[in-house]
Parts: sequence; C-alpha cells; structure tokens
Amino acid sequence: MVHQYKLNNYNIVLDTCSGAVHVVDEVAYDVIALYSEHTPEEIVAALLEKYAGRPDVTAEELRQCMEDVEGLKRAGKLWSPDNYAPLAGTFKERSGDIVKALCLHVAHTCNLNCAYCFASQGKFHGERALMSFEVGKQALDFLMDHSGSRRNLEVDFFGGEPLMNWEVVKRLVAYARSVEGERGKNFRFTLTTNGMLVDGEVIDFCNREMSNVVLSLDGRKETHDRLRVDYAGRGSYDTVVPKFRRFVEVRGGKNYYMRGTFTHANPEFTKDLFHMAELGFTQLSMEPVVCAPGDPAALTPEDIGIVKEQYELLAKDMLRREKEGKPITFYHYMLDLTGGPCIYKRISGCGSGTEYMAVTPWGDLYPCHQFVGEERWKLGDVWQGVTNTELREEFRGCNAYARPECADCWARLWCSGGCAANAYHASGSIRGIYEPGCELFRKRIECAIMLKAAEAEL
Repeated sequence: MVHQYKLNNYNIVLDTCSGAVHVVDEVAYDVIALYSEHTPEEIVAALLEKYAGRPDVTAEELRQCMEDVEGLKRAGKLWSPDNYAPLAGTFKERSGDIVKALCLHVAHTCNLNCAYCFASQGKFHGERALMSFEVGKQALDFLMDHSGSRRNLEVDFFGGEPLMNWEVVKRLVAYARSVEGERGKNFRFTLTTNGMLVDGEVIDFCNREMSNVVLSLDGRKETHDRLRVDYAGRGSYDTVVPKFRRFVEVRGGKNYYMRGTFTHANPEFTKDLFHMAELGFTQLSMEPVVCAPGDPAALTPEDIGIVKEQYELLAKDMLRREKEGKPITFYHYMLDLTGGPCIYKRISGCGSGTEYMAVTPWGDLYPCHQFVGEERWKLGDVWQGVTNTELREEFRGCNAYARPECADCWARLWCSGGCAANAYHASGSIRGIYEPGCELFRKRIECAIMLKAAEAEL
C-alpha cells in the first residue's frame, strides 16, 4: 500500500509495509499516483496534457520516471508486499509471559479536582487510597520475577498525584537500587506530577533517580485554570509554573515533558503550546482529552478539523524555530525513520496487558492505567501474578492486524492498531477503533514525516 500527500510544499510518498519515505517532485508524484492502475501510454498522455505548458516534461522524461518507479517497486520500496500479517499473532507468543514495565498507582487520591480527569479525580472510580511500601515492594519483586532475562525494566510512579505518597516513592526507589545489581536488573524510573507538592527535595531526588518526569500544564493561565483547580475551585497555574520552571532549570532542560490536555474549550491548542515555549519549556506534549462523548470537554467533529489544522501549524512553526536556533520538541512528532521502531513494536503495539501492566494501591493488576477500577479488566495481583489468563490472551491478540477497520489504513504499522483503552471506551471492544483518534494520529504522522523531510534540508 502507498500513501501520498502534500504538506508545506513537500510531495511525500509513503510505502506502508517497507516504511520507505520518498520526497519527490510534482511530476514523479503524479506518475506514482497513476502507476498502479494505468498503462505507460495512458500515464504519458495524461501528464503531457496536464503539463502542456512545461517544456521540461517530455514523453522521454516521463518514461524515465516510470522506470525509476519500477526500480523502487522491484527494490521493495514501493507497493512492497505485506509479509507481516502471518507474524502478527506470534510475536507476543514468543515473548511468553515476560513483563517489562509497571505503572505503580502509588496514590489513588489527588490534591486537584480537575473536571476532565479520566481517573475520577485520582480515585479511579473507587476508594481513595495510598499504596503501602509492602505492596510496592511486592510489585517490584513481581516485575523482577516475571521479567525473564530482560535486564532493563521500567516503572512509572503514577496517580492521582504520586507526590502525596512521596515517602513510599523514595523507599521503593531505594529498595530497587539495593537489589537490582544482585538480580541483574536495571530500573528506569519515571514520575508524573501535577506539581502542587514539588519542592527542592523532590527536584533533587528526581534529578538523581528519575530518567524522565512528566509535568502537567495545560498552557495559558486561563486555559490551565479553567479545569485544573483545587477542591476550593482555585486555579493551580500560579502555584505550579514557578515550580516547573525551577524543576526544568535544575534538570538542565533535559529528560522531561510538559504534558497538556486540550478540550472542546481550546482545540486551537498551539496557543497554549507556544505559551509553554515562551515560559522556556522546550520538551512538549499536548494530548486530546479522554472523556465520554457527552462530556462538555469532549471534542466535537468540528473540533477535530481545527485540531488537524493546528498540527500542521505546529509543524511549520517548529521548522521556523529550528532555523532560528530555538528548537522545541513535540512528543508526537518524534520519529526515527532509519532505526526504529522495530517490526515487533510496529505490529504488537504498547504491550498493555502482557508486557506492561498497572498496579493499584492494593496490588491488583490491570492491563494499563486507563482500565484501572473496572473490575472486568482485573488480571490478577502482584502476589499470585496473572490469574485471569483468558484476559491476558485477549490482549495478546491485539495488534495491527486484529482490527478489520485497520486493513486498508496506511498508518497501521505506525500506530500498531491504536490504543486498546480508547478502542474499548469508544466501541465496547479492545479490538475496535476510536475513529477520531485514528484521524488525529494519521495527521500527526504526516506532519512528523514532513518535519523529517524538511530537517534533512537544513
């Protein structure tokens, strides 16, 4: 399958199965568009008519272009065969029951009362609770015990607000560091925080121990304070921004992300993203809200069109900033077109429910943080391991080829079939799709590839 699009004066051709990206001139773009369903004579006739005013477009040049296209086809760089479908059901089977990452819900409570919170203000539709050290320690032991020969393990401290259980976070990191050498493991820790409890100790500890930190900021003060409020209804912008600026400064401006959420109230999210850049933050992420369709914050079909335009605006502005020597990074535009991701990742996706799981304060295991609190999705616990093996097999079957709707999608090996949680909440099945999310993902990939093409010319 081949996908063609024009963006920012670039004519881009993608080959779905090989991953090849071609940036071509307008004539070659048209030749490729006609190549599969027309004879050479038809192509020559059509394009000579289209480019009648251009003396450089001759029948000879068009035939040479077609030979080049045929050469790319023979080399497997255009219309390459899909040899991956037979592998889709076997990749996760080969990894067995290996677990490589956990999301530790150290706090099912929060000091903010954000109206759009998918986690029900940190409670995840249940009771408020803090994870004990004993439960967290067992979770780390479970991860080491079930990681096989895998050395590098990942743990994200999550909530609610994980800093509300800060002492346990520190003890768990200390425990992991004390045993990782003898167990032949290497822990990579991350932390996601709303910033309200950030202080010098938190900053210093995270800079020593956290490979990455995710800092929640929605952008401009009026945007952030609209929904990210405390239980008295007061906005949190003025409290967290100075803390975040200090955090990033001490961290050396590396290994962090400012993570915002945009809603129906601000589909023109670049205004908020650029505000973050004005504050000095350069590692940025903005995510569409996750909520029920009837929620006032939910994106409408009209919003989706605006957001797609915003993605293009962002990509073009990022090029401008790079030329001026003031680059910013946008999480969803981070692509490696030469070395990754590997075909396993392209087919199998994030590994939720198999290689990656979320752990509640009580030690229950769920496929990921977006399923926590829904009893139907409980996999087991950190003492007995995965006992709901049927559910684990259901997730093992999730891949880029498991959804009929993905069969004709050029982006299926970029998204690996999409998010199982979004699919479930939109369609009632983890093998369904969330079409607005698909639409936005495809636009992000188009913008990201255009950026790579433009950067190659800088």
